[in-house]
Amino acid sequence: MAIEKCQLPAVFIALALGVNGCAAVGMTLFGVGAGVTAGTSVSYTLDGVAYRTFTAPLPQVEGATRTALDRMGIKVDSTAKTEQGKAIRATSNDRDIEIELEMVSSRTTRIRTVAKQGIFFKDRSTAGEIIFQTEKVLGLS
Repeated sequence: MAIEKCQLPAVFIALALGVNGCAAVGMTLFGVGAGVTAGTSVSYTLDGVAYRTFTAPLPQVEGATRTALDRMGIKVDSTAKTEQGKAIRATSNDRDIEIELEMVSSRTTRIRTVAKQGIFFKDRSTAGEIIFQTEKVLGLS
């Protein structure tokens, strides 16, 4: 079966879309694999947000997060109640840090962190380290 000239643009578009889809899947798998091989249980979104769920009540995770930030020399600027938990804003040198604590159940809390450096850059390693240090304070690592 031969491809006619009028069908070539459609074939190229289909191939381009297929390749882009494979790249996205590959990058997602690479991101997941990087977390697993590093020995952490922190997950990341494609835009640099780190998150993890702890089997610990929200007040305990909040206290551990504050201790972790203090140990890291990161200054807490504000804390606010949210509909599902707490939001912590902090700063360190040229980074603005946002931490959301969400009560999944009375004994389970999800932490989500993002460390912004400037307008466009997100510091994935600092966001992950905050979660790792919180995990250490909770005695889970």
